[in-house]
Amino acid sequence: MGKSSDIRDTFFMECEELLEALSDGLNDIQRTLPSGRTNPETVNAVFRSVHSIKGGAGAFGLEALVRFAHHFETTLAALRGNTVSADTTLIALFFRSSDHLSDLVHSARDDLPADTMVSADLIARLEAVVGQAPDLGEAADFGFVPMAISLGLDPQDQELAEPTGFRILFTPHKRLFLVGHDPAVLFRVLAEMGDLTVEVDSAALPEFDTFSWQESYLRWTLTLATAEPEHTILEVFEFVEGLCDLGVTPLRPDRKTDTTDPPPETARGVDQVPAHQANGPTRPLVDRRAVVRKPPTPPKATVRVELERVDRLINLVGELVINQAMLSQCVHQAGISPRSDIGTGLDDFRNLSREIQESVMAIRAQPIKPLFQRMERIIRESSETAGKKVRLETSGEFTEVDKTLIERLADPLTHMIRNAIDHGIEPEAVRVQAGKPVIGTVSLSAEHRSGRVLIEVADDGAGINRKKVLQIAVDKGLIARDLDLGDPEIDKLLFLPGFSTASQVSDLSGRGVGMDVVKSAIQALGGRVAISSDPGHGTVMAISLPLTLAVLDGMIVEIAGETMVVPITAILETLRPTSKDLHSIASGGQVVAIRGKFIPIVDLGAAFGHRDARMEFAETVLLLVETGQEQKFALAVDAIIDQRQVVIKGLEENYGHIVGVAAATILGDGKIALIIDPEDIVANAPHPTATRTQEN
Repeated sequence: MGKSSDIRDTFFMECEELLEALSDGLNDIQRTLPSGRTNPETVNAVFRSVHSIKGGAGAFGLEALVRFAHHFETTLAALRGNTVSADTTLIALFFRSSDHLSDLVHSARDDLPADTMVSADLIARLEAVVGQAPDLGEAADFGFVPMAISLGLDPQDQELAEPTGFRILFTPHKRLFLVGHDPAVLFRVLAEMGDLTVEVDSAALPEFDTFSWQESYLRWTLTLATAEPEHTILEVFEFVEGLCDLGVTPLRPDRKTDTTDPPPETARGVDQVPAHQANGPTRPLVDRRAVVRKPPTPPKATVRVELERVDRLINLVGELVINQAMLSQCVHQAGISPRSDIGTGLDDFRNLSREIQESVMAIRAQPIKPLFQRMERIIRESSETAGKKVRLETSGEFTEVDKTLIERLADPLTHMIRNAIDHGIEPEAVRVQAGKPVIGTVSLSAEHRSGRVLIEVADDGAGINRKKVLQIAVDKGLIARDLDLGDPEIDKLLFLPGFSTASQVSDLSGRGVGMDVVKSAIQALGGRVAISSDPGHGTVMAISLPLTLAVLDGMIVEIAGETMVVPITAILETLRPTSKDLHSIASGGQVVAIRGKFIPIVDLGAAFGHRDARMEFAETVLLLVETGQEQKFALAVDAIIDQRQVVIKGLEENYGHIVGVAAATILGDGKIALIIDPEDIVANAPHPTATRTQEN
């Protein structure tokens, strides 16, 4: 039971990869529609993805999934065979079918009932494309009423319409069994295509005393009566290519099936169809020996590991880093020279710990592409609900992010995209009047910047109506009526709890639970979210996240007698200012002149309430940092103690969000130190006027 469950789990993990390939292929086809030059290999890849899901589902008896995949596959085969042409309507149907196929996979994985109504509707649309009607068994399942239809075929046409067939000689190599394949699964897939007769040849079986379980002694002769084309038969065996000898010989409709051995050439894997046996023009001989006997290109070796095991390993690496820090502290306190054997060995230990930590984190890092693909479906569904035409543009899909971050980003991104479509993208008539393309654009991008992951959701809509936002905030009592706010402050009002600009509740938004939830979800990941808008041209929402939730490089600093940690990735440079570099401003704050620019100073001691605001910074060390809006600030600390790796210990579960604090860590002496969130502390600095000072 356990082994069967493991195989089933592996199948569903492979389904995720196949669904990803399916989505990629459909997007490629959609992009090439205007040029009319669709790559046939792209269509083949899409077909193979659906076909593979269908084949695996059949092995586990997932009938609803097999039935829908079969109809989807049939329509794709028509596209591949140029029976139908790709257009926007067909690709839209394929996208909906892909979404539903994904739903069926997930329903089967979670043992949930399939949505037969959606399946029936999509199957009817798919069959309408290729001009087919469901067979009686499937019609009964989906509630169709069968009707007798006269096609007006003469007897000769009816004779030609009878299914042809194939004789298949299948001889597996021993490696086919060693890698986990089962001929019975292949035969079951063939049986779905028509009437299958299977005969086994056991003449090569040795006596029991000389029998070896590692060898393969059997071969099969299969006779299949089917209307499927030859390439469909061959695709059943594509996953065992190079692991067997395969001969496929087409049969004429009127040819009596027999089980005699095929000609020697066919038995060796060569298909020969003389002109008088072919249904149509003379075809050249097809030599399949090269295909059968060519060893397959070995795939890159991979191992599937439960995420819990990886998390456990990461926690152990974190403890290793703490242990290394404690040893360094002990060596320092003992007065041992760094050039001694102990000091040199400790340096090697430190370097080894870093390499182990980076390697382990790379295991959990994954491209953000699957998350972006999920957003494509959100775009399609939301735009249809809103009655707008919207397309998604993506960039940076292969930016690697911690897997735990990817999973927890789905809900915030979904809400941001729905918000962009509902509130940002204008109706078609408004866009035309404004001189914009009829189809709106939502852009989704990801990149690594300053040791963090930056994800942006941008739209080319109307932008934020700041006058309306300000009025709603006043009417709801969220801010004082006489408060004077600039554009950035008005934009931030969207993150207030209960704020909504929707005049009525819709399927997408308007219930007053929105951007504040998004902000809370991002902050729970140690990240931050910012918003900027250009009225009439669109809005950009930026999410900044740490690369990992486990270990970071930190600068240990002293602030009013307290030891704290500032992430190295947030620091652009450090400096010790002189009196001539410091300047006071009217609001009471100070700025420092750096290369002709004036940078606001934030006293971390005062920001955390450890002392009153300092008015003289000549004796301090300034850490120059940059926010997500590319504004620079100088954080004032009393001294820099050290630079080292620290293990991140989250505080959210026990304490909730603490202003200016990202997490905590354990130092080498066993003491706990807070890890500072520079951007958060800047946003809540005690001298807001000073922190809003712009660079000259």
